[in-house]
Parts: sequence; structure tokens; C-alpha cells
Amino acid sequence: MNISPEMVATGAEQHRPMRGAMLWLAATSGALGGLLFGYDWVVIGGAKPFYERYFHLDSPAIEGWAMSCALIGCLFGAIASGWLSERFGRKRLLVLAALAFAISSLGTGLAYRFTVFVVWRVMGGCAIGLASGISPMYIAEISPAHLRGRLVSLNQVAIVFGILLAQVVNWRIAQPVPAGATVQDILLSWNGQWGWRWMFGVTAIPSLLFLVGSLLVPESPRWLAMKGHSTQARVVLAKLGGSAYAERVMTDMAKASTRKEAGPLREELHAPGARKLLAVAVVLAILQQWCGINVIFNYAQEIFAAAGYQVSDILFNIVVTGAVNVVFTFAAFITIDRFGRRLLLLTGLSGLVVIYVVLGLLYHAHMQGKPMLVLVLAAIACYAMSLAPVTWVVIAEIFPNRMRSGAMAIAVTSLWLACFVLTYTFPLLNAALGAAGTFWTYAAVCFAGVVFLGARLPETKGRALEAMGVEVAEGNV
Repeated sequence: MNISPEMVATGAEQHRPMRGAMLWLAATSGALGGLLFGYDWVVIGGAKPFYERYFHLDSPAIEGWAMSCALIGCLFGAIASGWLSERFGRKRLLVLAALAFAISSLGTGLAYRFTVFVVWRVMGGCAIGLASGISPMYIAEISPAHLRGRLVSLNQVAIVFGILLAQVVNWRIAQPVPAGATVQDILLSWNGQWGWRWMFGVTAIPSLLFLVGSLLVPESPRWLAMKGHSTQARVVLAKLGGSAYAERVMTDMAKASTRKEAGPLREELHAPGARKLLAVAVVLAILQQWCGINVIFNYAQEIFAAAGYQVSDILFNIVVTGAVNVVFTFAAFITIDRFGRRLLLLTGLSGLVVIYVVLGLLYHAHMQGKPMLVLVLAAIACYAMSLAPVTWVVIAEIFPNRMRSGAMAIAVTSLWLACFVLTYTFPLLNAALGAAGTFWTYAAVCFAGVVFLGARLPETKGRALEAMGVEVAEGNV
């Protein structure tokens, strides 16, 4: 195929004048799914002591199920996202996810039985599964190559803002904590009976913003082109970057594929290099979860309690972790298109290995107080500038256009399967190995990730999405 060196090296879009307002508006609207994803995912941690008391949950297995049941929905949403987005387009799936977020948040807040609570949490998980796959893919498909890392990272920026928002809401609803109050006193208070419901219910407000934004954004031009709607694709591209930009991208897409429709994923995987890319994406997705950082968010109360903090201190420290998460996610947002994906990933993973080893040693020595908090914040900083944003960027851009929907659905499904295993087994793992052994286990996982990604992960910085299709077809990945 006659693909220009400019297209392969830096992407045909690079250094082309872009209509910034429309491009950033579409990317930001798509990223609102990430904000809801982050909020819904973390709010459960702050509400945990309250709903557990309300529903009389008294066994580790049931407590783990309450925390992890939403992941069943995440799996269904992730699995369905590939087929649905391929058939109906990216925009309609964004709208569907927004509706599911709004309905499930109200249902969870109004639940008066544990089984009903679980049903609504599963539906919320479906929304997360859809948004986690569709939002970064949509942003990648509307982005020019030289800005794609930054624009897709908007999804992670939105996620961490959602996490921080959930942490602030949890903290403020649980306040004020009277001097000398016990955990029992707090659980029997208004917060324990009603406050936790507001933690879930307020999700409906940003859900409506996401819905409005999803209705206003254009459809993915690359999906339109794959479905044979070339005229519509050209119109969308012109809105994003002007007529010259639209013609160049349409030409590159035509050169990169001789077919209008994507074939079944099993056929696309026969292309040389395709399975290698899928393996890298799946391992990266699993590693983002098994690196252990979500345990700090979901079980922050237990971790800080083990470090010697009281309830009111724990809630404030959780907010601090969210603020650190936001700051270092912005660091990745600024640098990802400058330093590339590999450097950020390998640096962050290496940092996590060292931090987890030291954390395990301090837990083993029964240390408490500020050193534990500092290490937890350092771990969050490493994760926020590496695995958190870069995983979504890589799995959204590493695949050729024709196999992106299906392959990304597999990667995202693998991510949520890994997350389910991590979330459900942490109480059991912590009970069996203790905090020290648990963090040493995560250190070993991160070290294995450094070795694998160092050997297998290609650098995708600045490459046009169409260039990946050519390289896979020629076996050059």
C-alpha cells in the first residue's frame, strides 16, 4: 500500500490547522462518561460503612459482593460495547450510557432492600462498562495524531475529577463528626440512614450533562467511513479540522483499507501482528487493575485504619488522595504526547514496585502514621501519571480501524474481569497474607508488567490510526 512517510511517522493530521473549539468540545463531551465512571466507582467506598450497617451485612463474602457486584454489570457493558458500537455507532452508545448512569444512580439511592441495591449497582456497572470502552475510543477516532494522547487522556482527567468529587461528597456528607463519637454513633446517625443515599443519588446531575453532551457531539468519522457513509464522515472531519484536513484523512483511510465494512474480529485477528497487539492490550488492561492501586481507593478506610488513623482523619485523607490523583493525572496529560506512552508506563510501574516493597516492610514492622500516608500518596502519583491514563490511550489507538471495536471490547472486558477478581479477593488476600504480604504480591505483579511491556509494547506516539492498520497487515508490529 502507498502510505506516505508523513502518515506513518507522525500521522497525516499532525501540524494541520484544527478547529480547536469543536474538537475540544467533542472530546470533552465524550470524556464526561469518564467523570461518571470515576464518581460511581469510588462513591461506594465512602458509603460502605453506612450501607453495610443499614443492610446488616456481617460477613466478608457479602461485604465483598456488595463492593464488587457492579463489576458484573461492567463486564456485560464492556462485552456488549464492541458489537453495539460497531452496529449502532459510538454516539448512540454514549447516549445509552448516560441514561443508564442517571437511572441507576437514582435507583441505588432509593433502594431499601439489599437485593434491590445490588440490582441497581449492576445496572450502574453496565453504564461504566459501556462508557469505559466507548468514551476513549470515540475520542481517539476524532483526534489528530499529534493531540490524540492528550485528548484521550481527557477521559482519565475526567475519571480522576469524578473520583475526587466522590471523595469530597463522601467526606462532607459524613461531617460533622462530633468529638468522641464512635463508629457506632456515626452509623446510627442521619448519615448512616440517609446520607449514604445522597452519595449515590447526586450522580443523576452530571449524568444529565453527559446526556446533553452526547446528543450534541458528531458521530465518529472513522465509524461513518467504515460503514460506507463517506460524505457524512467528510462533513464531520471538516467541522473538526477544515476541508483540507478532511480530504487528507479521507484519503489516508481509503489507502489503509480496500473494504468498506469490517470483517468479523476472528478474521481480522488472522492478520500478521494483530494477535500480538491484542495480547499487549489485554495484559496492559489487566495490569492496570492488578497493580493494586484500586484497593487503596476502594478499601482506603481499612488501609488508613491499619495505619492508625481515626474515622474523621480517614475521610479527609481519602480526599487528599483524590487531589494527588488529579495533580499527577494532569502531569501525564501535559507530557504524554511529548515523552510517549512507553516511558510513562515503565517509569510509573517501576515506582510502584519500589513503593509497594517499602509499604510491605512498614506494615510488617507495624509502623503507623504519616510515613504510611506519604507512601500511599506516592503510589497514587505513580499510577496517575502512568497506568491510569496511558492504558486507556494505548488500547484506544493501538488497533487498526476495522478491528478496533471488537478488540477494544475484549481488552476492556479483561480489565473489568481483573478488577472483579481484585476487588472481591482483596479481603480474603488481606486476611491470608496480611497487609505486608498483599503489597508484596502487588509489587511482584508490577515487576512482571515492567518486564513484559518493556519487551512487547510498541510506541504509538504520533502515529495515525490508519498507520496501525498498515503495520498490522505487513506484520511490522
